[in-house]
Amino acid sequence: MDTKRQTLILLLVLTIYTFPFTIKASSSGGIAVYWGQNLGDGNLTSTCDTGNYEIVLLAFLNNFGGGTVPSWNFAGHCGDWSPCTKLEPEIKHCQQKGIKVLLSIGGASGSYSLSSPDDAKNVADYLYTNFLSGQFGPLGSVTLDGIDFDIEGGTNLHWDDLAKDLDNLRQQNR
Repeated sequence: MDTKRQTLILLLVLTIYTFPFTIKASSSGGIAVYWGQNLGDGNLTSTCDTGNYEIVLLAFLNNFGGGTVPSWNFAGHCGDWSPCTKLEPEIKHCQQKGIKVLLSIGGASGSYSLSSPDDAKNVADYLYTNFLSGQFGPLGSVTLDGIDFDIEGGTNLHWDDLAKDLDNLRQQNR
Protein backbone atom coordinates (compact mmCIF):
# COMPACT_ATOMS: atom_id res chain seq x y z
CA MET A 1 0.00 0.00 0.00
CA ASP A 2 1.53 3.37 -0.93
CA THR A 3 2.25 6.02 1.70
CA LYS A 4 -0.45 8.41 0.51
CA ARG A 5 -3.12 5.71 0.74
CA GLN A 6 -1.88 4.64 4.19
CA THR A 7 -2.03 8.24 5.33
CA LEU A 8 -5.59 8.69 4.09
CA ILE A 9 -6.73 5.48 5.78
CA LEU A 10 -5.00 6.44 9.02
CA LEU A 11 -6.55 9.91 8.95
CA LEU A 12 -9.99 8.41 8.39
CA VAL A 13 -9.54 6.01 11.32
CA LEU A 14 -8.13 8.81 13.49
CA THR A 15 -11.09 11.02 12.64
CA ILE A 16 -13.57 8.29 13.48
CA TYR A 17 -11.99 7.60 16.88
CA THR A 18 -11.06 11.17 17.74
CA PHE A 19 -14.34 12.82 16.90
CA PRO A 20 -17.28 10.64 17.89
CA PHE A 21 -19.91 12.46 15.88
CA THR A 22 -23.46 11.32 16.18
CA ILE A 23 -25.79 11.37 13.24
CA LYS A 24 -28.73 13.65 13.84
CA ALA A 25 -31.33 15.41 11.83
CA SER A 26 -30.60 19.11 11.60
CA SER A 27 -31.13 22.02 9.30
CA SER A 28 -27.37 22.36 8.80
CA GLY A 29 -26.93 18.97 7.13
CA GLY A 30 -23.52 18.52 8.78
CA ILE A 31 -21.90 21.40 6.94
CA ALA A 32 -18.33 22.45 7.76
CA VAL A 33 -16.83 25.82 6.90
CA TYR A 34 -13.30 27.15 6.70
CA TRP A 35 -13.16 30.37 8.70
CA GLY A 36 -10.36 32.89 8.64
CA GLN A 37 -9.43 33.28 5.00
CA ASN A 38 -11.55 36.33 4.26
CA LEU A 39 -12.19 39.42 6.36
CA GLY A 40 -15.76 39.18 5.05
CA ASP A 41 -16.15 36.04 7.18
CA GLY A 42 -17.21 38.24 10.08
CA ASN A 43 -16.21 37.18 13.54
CA LEU A 44 -16.24 33.58 14.67
CA THR A 45 -19.18 34.13 17.02
CA SER A 46 -21.41 35.39 14.23
CA THR A 47 -20.36 32.49 12.01
CA CYS A 48 -21.41 30.01 14.68
CA ASP A 49 -24.62 31.91 15.46
CA THR A 50 -25.90 31.43 11.91
CA GLY A 51 -26.91 27.86 12.74
CA ASN A 52 -25.54 26.76 9.37
CA TYR A 53 -22.50 24.81 10.51
CA GLU A 54 -21.63 21.84 12.69
CA ILE A 55 -17.88 22.23 12.21
CA VAL A 56 -15.73 25.35 11.88
CA LEU A 57 -12.18 24.92 10.62
CA LEU A 58 -9.80 27.70 11.66
CA ALA A 59 -7.79 28.27 8.50
CA PHE A 60 -4.80 27.96 8.33
CA LEU A 61 -1.71 27.13 10.36
CA ASN A 62 0.35 27.30 7.20
CA ASN A 63 3.96 27.48 8.36
CA PHE A 64 5.37 24.61 10.41
CA GLY A 65 7.75 21.65 10.34
CA GLY A 66 11.34 21.39 9.24
CA GLY A 67 12.50 23.84 11.89
CA THR A 68 10.08 26.55 10.69
CA VAL A 69 8.58 28.74 13.40
CA PRO A 70 4.86 27.89 13.34
CA SER A 71 2.55 30.65 12.14
CA TRP A 72 -0.91 31.05 10.71
CA ASN A 73 -2.73 33.12 8.16
CA PHE A 74 -6.18 34.10 9.43
CA ALA A 75 -6.49 36.81 6.74
CA GLY A 76 -6.22 39.74 9.12
CA HIS A 77 -8.60 38.41 11.78
CA CYS A 78 -5.66 38.35 14.19
CA GLY A 79 -3.05 40.33 12.34
CA ASP A 80 0.33 38.82 11.78
CA TRP A 81 1.40 35.78 13.74
CA SER A 82 1.06 36.56 17.38
CA PRO A 83 -1.10 35.26 20.13
CA CYS A 84 -4.72 35.58 19.09
CA THR A 85 -6.32 35.23 22.49
CA LYS A 86 -9.26 37.37 21.36
CA LEU A 87 -10.56 34.18 19.71
CA GLU A 88 -10.73 32.31 23.03
CA PRO A 89 -14.26 33.46 24.01
CA GLU A 90 -15.46 33.07 20.41
CA ILE A 91 -14.16 29.49 20.19
CA LYS A 92 -15.77 28.66 23.54
CA HIS A 93 -19.05 30.24 22.35
CA CYS A 94 -19.07 28.01 19.28
CA GLN A 95 -18.28 24.90 21.31
CA GLN A 96 -21.03 25.72 23.84
CA LYS A 97 -23.43 25.73 20.89
CA GLY A 98 -22.26 22.19 20.02
CA ILE A 99 -20.14 23.28 17.06
CA LYS A 100 -16.81 21.49 16.68
CA VAL A 101 -13.87 23.87 16.20
CA LEU A 102 -10.76 22.44 14.55
CA LEU A 103 -7.45 23.95 13.50
CA SER A 104 -6.76 23.38 9.83
CA ILE A 105 -3.09 22.89 9.02
CA GLY A 106 -1.59 23.33 5.57
CA GLY A 107 -3.58 25.13 2.93
CA ALA A 108 -2.74 26.34 -0.53
CA SER A 109 0.06 28.65 0.52
CA GLY A 110 2.70 28.74 3.20
CA SER A 111 5.79 26.80 4.09
CA TYR A 112 5.02 23.46 5.63
CA SER A 113 6.53 20.02 5.43
CA LEU A 114 7.68 17.22 7.66
CA SER A 115 11.31 16.25 7.21
CA SER A 116 11.39 13.11 9.38
CA PRO A 117 9.44 11.06 11.92
CA ASP A 118 11.11 13.14 14.66
CA ASP A 119 9.95 16.34 12.95
CA ALA A 120 6.42 14.93 12.81
CA LYS A 121 6.62 14.17 16.55
CA ASN A 122 7.79 17.71 17.28
CA VAL A 123 4.91 19.17 15.27
CA ALA A 124 2.45 16.81 17.01
CA ASP A 125 3.78 17.92 20.41
CA TYR A 126 3.41 21.57 19.38
CA LEU A 127 -0.14 21.07 18.06
CA TYR A 128 -1.26 19.07 21.07
CA THR A 129 0.27 21.38 23.67
CA ASN A 130 -0.89 24.62 22.06
CA PHE A 131 -4.30 23.71 20.64
CA LEU A 132 -5.62 20.43 22.06
CA SER A 133 -4.50 20.31 25.71
CA GLY A 134 -6.43 23.21 27.23
CA GLN A 135 -3.17 24.80 28.35
CA PHE A 136 -2.65 28.46 27.58
CA GLY A 137 -1.50 28.75 23.96
CA PRO A 138 -1.68 31.12 21.01
CA LEU A 139 -5.52 31.07 21.08
CA GLY A 140 -5.80 31.34 24.86
CA SER A 141 -6.86 28.51 27.15
CA VAL A 142 -8.93 26.52 24.69
CA THR A 143 -9.18 22.89 23.79
CA LEU A 144 -9.93 22.65 20.11
CA ASP A 145 -11.87 19.61 18.94
CA GLY A 146 -9.18 18.41 16.56
CA ILE A 147 -6.82 19.05 13.70
CA ASP A 148 -7.83 19.13 10.03
CA PHE A 149 -5.14 18.15 7.52
CA ASP A 150 -5.48 20.30 4.38
CA ILE A 151 -2.16 19.27 2.86
CA GLU A 152 -1.98 20.80 -0.59
CA GLY A 153 1.73 21.45 -0.91
CA GLY A 154 5.10 20.05 -0.02
CA THR A 155 5.73 16.35 0.05
CA ASN A 156 3.52 13.48 1.10
CA LEU A 157 6.12 12.27 3.61
CA HIS A 158 5.51 11.73 7.33
CA TRP A 159 1.89 12.90 7.53
CA ASP A 160 0.98 9.42 8.73
CA ASP A 161 3.61 9.82 11.49
CA LEU A 162 2.01 13.13 12.50
CA ALA A 163 -1.45 11.55 12.65
CA LYS A 164 -0.16 8.61 14.73
CA ASP A 165 1.72 10.93 17.10
CA LEU A 166 -1.35 13.13 17.60
CA ASP A 167 -3.47 10.05 18.26
CA ASN A 168 -0.90 8.73 20.76
CA LEU A 169 -0.92 12.06 22.61
CA ARG A 170 -4.72 12.05 22.66
CA GLN A 171 -4.81 8.54 24.11
CA GLN A 172 -2.12 9.27 26.72
CA ASN A 173 -3.93 12.37 27.94
CA ARG A 174 -7.52 11.19 28.16
